[in-house]
Amino acid sequence: MLTTRSIRIAGAARGAPLHFIGALCLAYSLLVGCHQSPPAAADAAPASAAAAKKAGGKEEAGAGVTLTPEQIEKLGLVTEAVQSIDYTEETAGYGVVVPHEAIAQAAAEIVTAQATERLSQSALSRAKRLSGTPGAVSADVEETAARQAAVDSAALTLAVQRMSSTLGMNPPWKAGENNPILQDLSAGRIKLVRVTFPLGALRGGIPERLRAAHIGGSKPDKSWKMNKVWDAPADPNVPGRSFFALLKGSDAGEGERLLVWAPIGDSVAGVVVPETAAVMSEGKYWCYIEKKPGTFQRSEIDTARPVPEGYFVTEGVAAGDKVVTAAAGQLLARESNSGAEAE
Repeated sequence: MLTTRSIRIAGAARGAPLHFIGALCLAYSLLVGCHQSPPAAADAAPASAAAAKKAGGKEEAGAGVTLTPEQIEKLGLVTEAVQSIDYTEETAGYGVVVPHEAIAQAAAEIVTAQATERLSQSALSRAKRLSGTPGAVSADVEETAARQAAVDSAALTLAVQRMSSTLGMNPPWKAGENNPILQDLSAGRIKLVRVTFPLGALRGGIPERLRAAHIGGSKPDKSWKMNKVWDAPADPNVPGRSFFALLKGSDAGEGERLLVWAPIGDSVAGVVVPETAAVMSEGKYWCYIEKKPGTFQRSEIDTARPVPEGYFVTEGVAAGDKVVTAAAGQLLARESNSGAEAE
């Protein structure tokens, strides 16, 4: 006989499995929800950032700064279109401007020896021409003329060799020739620079050209090209390779020491960013490019290759881009303040 207590126990026994199954279903649904894949948009941003980092390109900072014409005028903002150039790696050496007095002395010795040699050769030729005629000179006189011609010829050879020790073995004129270049060197109108590069700095033959500047900075404001270069005797005080070069149109003084560069390697195409366009932020150098009228975007630049006009770069700026050369610092401050307010 079933009592009321027996019925209640039996109902509880039948209901227990239902509650247990319900708990298992709830736990399974929670586990599935935790392992769902994130949306595709969430994956896109990290992937693009990783690709940009892998590409190694220069950064561009945000949307930039937008100004009205009135704001541009108030800031005094000026832009300049960058120019494309070919850049060649260079190695540095030192040069000294040779005093023109030594050159003038060597040139004068050449001129004197040439005149004396011509005179003695003329006297010898006249003596030989009159030989056997009523106007012939004695044999002693003819022998004396021959001996003097030989002495004067040797003196001319010595003067030429002496000049080669002063001006090198292969100058851009013929040996013993008193040409216009030598005259300009003697008068100081053209300067002669003796250049020495450290051992191992140059490979190959004579450089096709050199570049010189006053000593006073890693990026000289003014330099001069020297296109005529030839070998010079080795400098006994500095081990290395020495050359002579002609320097025209410079304000370098005689005896002055100069910085000199010689090209090495192949040329690379790029652009020159003016020095006044560079600003520093977050430990990097940047410049502002006017992407469209009134909108300026910051682009990272590499300042490792300075040139007289600014910095040579191959990334971040293209030929014809308008970069800000005045008030770039004010743009950076305005952009930084805008970013701080947005945060």
